[in-house]
Amino acid sequence: MSEPRAGRLLDPPAHAPPPAPSGLLCPAVLDLSGLRHRAPGPRVLRAPLELYLARVGALDERTLRDARELLDAEERGRAGAFRHDRDRDAYVVAHAALRDVLSTLLGVPADALPLTREPCAGCGGPHGRPALRMPGVHFSLSHSGGLVMVALAPAPVGVDVEGLATMRAALGAQSALHLAEAEELALLPAHERPAAFTRAWVRKEAYLKGLGTGLVRDPALDYVGTGPLPTAPAPGWTVRDVLVPAGYAAAVALRTP
Repeated sequence: MSEPRAGRLLDPPAHAPPPAPSGLLCPAVLDLSGLRHRAPGPRVLRAPLELYLARVGALDERTLRDARELLDAEERGRAGAFRHDRDRDAYVVAHAALRDVLSTLLGVPADALPLTREPCAGCGGPHGRPALRMPGVHFSLSHSGGLVMVALAPAPVGVDVEGLATMRAALGAQSALHLAEAEELALLPAHERPAAFTRAWVRKEAYLKGLGTGLVRDPALDYVGTGPLPTAPAPGWTVRDVLVPAGYAAAVALRTP
């Protein structure tokens, strides 16, 4: 998949659908049936990026039950704290999907993955982003509404998916935008602003996840653009939009040599 004026920077997995229009990355759709009977790898990571999508509403009750059984005690506790079934199911599917793709990559049972937590970017405590206790594989996870996205890469990576913002939400979050992004948004017709804001937001979240800071870093510091094509927020990083179903926006950020 070609990056305008920059050559091939990110490619979808080999089994992904054909390239999407307008330079969007097209994720591979995860088949989560048979989670408990998956034959593990190991296999080679398809550099520089593997990107996966799962739709929560497409899963039957047996698959959801198998997904819950893959989670560890901490994840099950967090899942149980959700008040709404849809949010709980999305969390369960997201973490089971992550365990599934890591298990088949590493050749390790999904419930025995060497997962850890990095130090928190804000306080240094042991509750930062999840990571593997091994070199060479980085991952990122995001879920919103009925969608789950997982990214795997040999370099730091971040992914974010969000439902399209309402006009009210977009107006209320102007402080999260870079000054130039706010100016771009102000020039758009009112009906185009929610989609443009959401594009910018998922790009920022993906980049901040890739950095490992999350929202501890002020998202207004980094310019990623609100238009159809994202802008790299810093040297050594590439940001791309991801093709997702209507009503959502998604982006992935990857540290590049």
